[in-house]
Amino acid sequence: MKKYYLMAPGPTPVPSNVLLAMAQPMIHHRTPEYEALFIEVRAGLKRLFQTSQDVIPFTSSGTGAMEAAVVNTLSSGDTVLVLRAGKFGQRWEEICATYGITVIPLEAPFGETVAPEAFARALREHPGAKAVLMQHSESSTGVLHDVKGIAAVTRSTGAILIVDAVSSLGIADLPMDAWGIDLVISGSQKGLMLPPGLGFCALSEKAWRKTKSSTLPKFYFSLADELKYVAKNEVRFTPAVSIVVGLREALRMLEAEGLGNVFKRHDRLARATRAGVEALGLELFAKAAPSPAVTAVAAPKGLDSEQIVAAYSRSFNITIAGGQGEMKGKLFRLGHMGYVAEFDVINALAALEQVLAEIGQPVDFGASVRAAQKIFAEKS
Repeated sequence: MKKYYLMAPGPTPVPSNVLLAMAQPMIHHRTPEYEALFIEVRAGLKRLFQTSQDVIPFTSSGTGAMEAAVVNTLSSGDTVLVLRAGKFGQRWEEICATYGITVIPLEAPFGETVAPEAFARALREHPGAKAVLMQHSESSTGVLHDVKGIAAVTRSTGAILIVDAVSSLGIADLPMDAWGIDLVISGSQKGLMLPPGLGFCALSEKAWRKTKSSTLPKFYFSLADELKYVAKNEVRFTPAVSIVVGLREALRMLEAEGLGNVFKRHDRLARATRAGVEALGLELFAKAAPSPAVTAVAAPKGLDSEQIVAAYSRSFNITIAGGQGEMKGKLFRLGHMGYVAEFDVINALAALEQVLAEIGQPVDFGASVRAAQKIFAEKS
C-alpha cells in the first residue's frame, strides 16, 4: 500500500472536517437553513477578498468566472490589454477573442513578468482601452505578477483592472479595495481547500458601472441579476449546496488561522520548496517573482519532465503536475497551496530525490530536505 499525496497546483487536498461537512444530508436551497448558511459565507467571502463589495458565487469552474468577468463588463469591438506570460494569460485572450474583443497583448517569456511601467505606457498609447486583464499567480509558470503596481497605473484611467486570483486567493495577499482592483475572480479548488465547482466574482463600483454599458450576451453569468439575489441572501439558480456547506467550514478554518498567518505559511512553504529544489542543482522555471502557490522547476537538461511526473505517481503515489501547452516536457510543478503543511513539502522533496535517482540523475541524498528544514527552522 502506498499512501496517496496530492501535491499538484489544483485541485488541492480537502481537509477531513470539510469533507465531513459536505457529507451531511442535503438541504434545500430555498429554506431558512440555507439562508443562514449563505449569510455566513457571504460575510466570510468579503473578508477573504478584502472588500466591502459583495462576492458573487457561481456553480462553475474558475474559467466560468473569467468568462463572467468579460461578458459583464465589455462589449464586442472593445480594446483590452492582456498580460500574456503563461497558459492562463492566453486564456484571457481566448475568451476575449470569442466575444469579438480586440486584445493588445503585453508579452513576456514564460517564467517572466511584465512591469507596471509597460502597462502605463500601453494605456497612454491606447487611451480607449476598456480593461486590463491579468493573473495574480500564473500557476502554469510559477510566477506572481505585480498586481499592486499595475493597479496603481490603471486606477486613474478609464480602464478597469480584472485579476484572475484562482491560484492566489487565500494564498497571497490581495487586498482588493486597498489596492484599487476592479474585478477579482477565483475558484474553490485551490487556496479555499474545496473540490472544484464554485467560481467567484467581486466587482468595485467602477466595474459595476461598466456592467451597465456592456452589450455582450449573458444569461447564467449575469452578474447584475445575481447581485439582486445575493443582496437578499438568496440564490438565482440551484447552487452546489454541498460545496457551499464545505465553503463555510473552509472559511472558518482560514479565519481561525488568520489571513496574515495563512499568507506567511504559504510563503514559508514556497521558500522551503525552492530551497530544496535548488539544493539538488535544479533550476527554478520562474525568473521573476515566484508564486507562493506553486514551484515550477525546469527539467534537467536532456530529460523530458513528464518522466519525473510519471515516476512520482508510479513509485510513490504522489500527484504533481507537468508543463502545459508549449511548456509540456520542459518543467514540472510542485503545488503547496491550501491544506498543505511543512511535512507535505518534506515528503515531496524526499520523493523528488528518489525520483531523480530512479531515472538516472545524480542525487545528493538529503540535500533538499536539509535545505527545506533550515527554512522551516526559521519559523518566520
